[in-house]
Amino acid sequence: MKITIILGTRPEIIKMSPIIRECEKQGIEEYYILHTGQHYSYEMDKIFFEQLKLPQAKYNLDVGSGPHGKQTAKMLAGIEEILIKDRPDVVLVQGDTNTVLAGALAASKLQIKVGHVEAGLRSFDRKMPEETNRIIADHTSDYLFTPTETSRKYLLNEGVSYDKIFVTGNTVVDAAYQNLKISRNGADILEELGLNEKEYFAATAHRAENVDSKERLGGILNAFSQIYKEFGLPVIFPAHPRTVKMIGEFGLKLPEGTRLIEPLGYLEFLQLESGAKLILTDSGGVQEEACILKVPCVTLRDNTERPETVDVGANLIAGCGENILECSRKMIESNCEWENPYGNGNAASLTLHNTMAGYSIGSSRVESPE
Repeated sequence: MKITIILGTRPEIIKMSPIIRECEKQGIEEYYILHTGQHYSYEMDKIFFEQLKLPQAKYNLDVGSGPHGKQTAKMLAGIEEILIKDRPDVVLVQGDTNTVLAGALAASKLQIKVGHVEAGLRSFDRKMPEETNRIIADHTSDYLFTPTETSRKYLLNEGVSYDKIFVTGNTVVDAAYQNLKISRNGADILEELGLNEKEYFAATAHRAENVDSKERLGGILNAFSQIYKEFGLPVIFPAHPRTVKMIGEFGLKLPEGTRLIEPLGYLEFLQLESGAKLILTDSGGVQEEACILKVPCVTLRDNTERPETVDVGANLIAGCGENILECSRKMIESNCEWENPYGNGNAASLTLHNTMAGYSIGSSRVESPE
């Protein structure tokens, strides 16, 4: 069986890394990586592949950023051309990006089987472009690999056939365990920043609905100020360049106790997350990683497509106002003994097994135990 793994952003590389490693482990010779270059050029991402000890991509579209329609169209055309030439048996995509949308559409229209890793997530907020991408990818896929039983129920409620859905756990668990181990063989970011474990808060904010709104971004920074005054611990804020730009454009001031630093590499950020007393974020992936690493989390959004993190007590949804401080108080009191809802770190092997089982008649399905 020939497998094409399509990815285009660093979060996709991270969550696909365990599947790529599993292909290598199982000696699958006919698989390759197609990189769309949605966020960065492949030249910029080469070092990222090297840091994670992954094989390099076979194809590179270098699409780059741009308006949704233009970006998706360029990816769709480029992916289609490669798939027509190579004719893989299965295409694997992950998550909710424009790369996922283009990959699923291109393969589906060519009658190539599509496997959607991290299927069935729903925020139920159609203002988020990611929600549209998730839904379209799910309803054009042949194999839907959901992280939890909740995700399976969402898909069943939308009319997706039970036979197409496999609860595998989330590859973010595999990735967190595998990549944290790799990171600890490199630089110690806490030592470099002069930090001690559990004596700081880690924060991220990058979503357009937050950083493009003066009211919401100001509310987040005000909350950081309140948190520092109450707990006396610094808020370490590796800020996205766009976030820094908007702070300046809105005339907002960085509060006392908030330490703005350059964006960290993924491996360094894993260390920062792991050592934090509390994480404040608007990132879905960081919510998952905090839950897996047993670090309390407060989400700076009005909703989440990761409700399992809230259900097990690892996360609270705070919005971008006064509620952030109260949620932080509650989460700091957590004993961090919640059960990880995303599996035990074998999602990649289950995904690959079920991809092959779905393609090969007679093979049995295997799912993650609940």
